[in-house]
Amino acid sequence: MRIDSFELYTAKLELKKPFITSLGVIESSDHIFLKVISENGEYGWGECAPAHDINGETIETCLSISKKLTDSIIGTSFFSHDVIHKKLNSVIYGNQSIKSAIDVACYDLASKSKSVPLYKYLGGELKKKIYTDYTVSLNDLDKMVEQSIEIIDNGFKIIKVKLGDNGKKDVERIKAIRECIGKDIQIRIDANQGWDIDEAIEALNNMHKYNIEYCEEPINRDLSFRLGEVKMASPINIMADESLFTSYDAEMMIHGNHCDMFNLKIGKHGGLYEANKIIKIAEKNNIPMQVGGFIESKIIFTVNCHLGHTSDLIKFFDCDSPLFHKKNPIVGGIDYKNDWELVIPNSNGIGVNLDLDFLKNCSKII
Repeated sequence: MRIDSFELYTAKLELKKPFITSLGVIESSDHIFLKVISENGEYGWGECAPAHDINGETIETCLSISKKLTDSIIGTSFFSHDVIHKKLNSVIYGNQSIKSAIDVACYDLASKSKSVPLYKYLGGELKKKIYTDYTVSLNDLDKMVEQSIEIIDNGFKIIKVKLGDNGKKDVERIKAIRECIGKDIQIRIDANQGWDIDEAIEALNNMHKYNIEYCEEPINRDLSFRLGEVKMASPINIMADESLFTSYDAEMMIHGNHCDMFNLKIGKHGGLYEANKIIKIAEKNNIPMQVGGFIESKIIFTVNCHLGHTSDLIKFFDCDSPLFHKKNPIVGGIDYKNDWELVIPNSNGIGVNLDLDFLKNCSKII
């Protein structure tokens, strides 16, 4: 039951339309697809899509360290997730993106080897329905209203609105969107660190009347030690995202009373091992959680849905990114129902494979 070898592929996926946040414009996403293979030929898939403006990583930085990381765990039991985690971290600090691809692949392989779905391997059970939101890109007010209406017309009941370039303009955007979509649609907002402290407090207080469910990362993560000031002054719940990478960050957020909620992203945390530690901390302190991601494929967002079935406190699902891509390279994975319920596959492991024709056109690195 040991790791024998790895295969690693890179690919670029074009988006249907530019995705805009306060951090910049994204027109395509770069991906690493990683396959771990056991001594008896079983395999598991992992993935990362490094976000240079959040993780400080690119495809090039991931590839530069990937072989040292994979070599470090050859011969290790793929069930020993704690050992894998320690060995990867002993090679290099940080580099969470490529570590997350390795970690996820090992969990896929382990749960397949046990002949159970990932959620069951993680100790979860299917006892709730989960639904995704859909994201409105940051843009001119009229374009954001137009996109919001289009999203609602497509059947979504929850929208997440990207903000953060100007607090006063952001209030006007939310006002216009709420007036156009009515009172029954849930609105979540994400400033992606775009406001300063006073601007955040003013904007959040002025948006409260438009019934906002919560706000993700209102201020720069370098100021996370002051995020509690925003939380205390805001009538809208605050969700930590870019300021929450490790379980130590989670402890710091709770110790300082800095936020109301956590946003989990596999690519931030270096994989499921660290994500599960954060979940346990959240459960101990009754902190509701969301699962989200960068612009990964269905691999990671299927993992998110498995993870969502492991804790009652994982209440929110930001799993729309695979819908942004022009091409879906994944066979299997989550099924998006007509009402945007997310249903995981009835199979062992994560329940995904790479399309073979797509894989032939990828660059194979190892």
